[in-house]
Amino acid sequence: MHNRALLIGAAALVFSVSAASAAPAGIKTMNDVLVDANGMTLYIFDNDTTGVSNCYDKCAANWPPLMATDADMADGDYSVIERTDGTKQWAYDGMPLYFWVNDTQPGDTTGDGVGGVWHVVAE
Repeated sequence: MHNRALLIGAAALVFSVSAASAAPAGIKTMNDVLVDANGMTLYIFDNDTTGVSNCYDKCAANWPPLMATDADMADGDYSVIERTDGTKQWAYDGMPLYFWVNDTQPGDTTGDGVGGVWHVVAE
């Protein structure tokens, strides 16, 4: 009976660790804005639609996507979308997430409002 309880406990721990790691590692809120593990601000693009990125080529050079791996899975408000080139990108509330190339320091939000179509992700 004791071994069975240990086995069930170990299985629960494995499940909770794998479930907890499904969201992008290190994504957090800083000053009411979503940032990555390094404190770099995340943005959304008004020209995207739910689950679809419309930022490629020069756009993606200036607004690098928050990439995901094939092993990453949706969790809560976070989802993984497939880009047209087959790579994966994290999304929040269905909207693809990006960085801004001109943000150079953690906490920078210089991309907010660029072109009237880029916005920080407010929590």
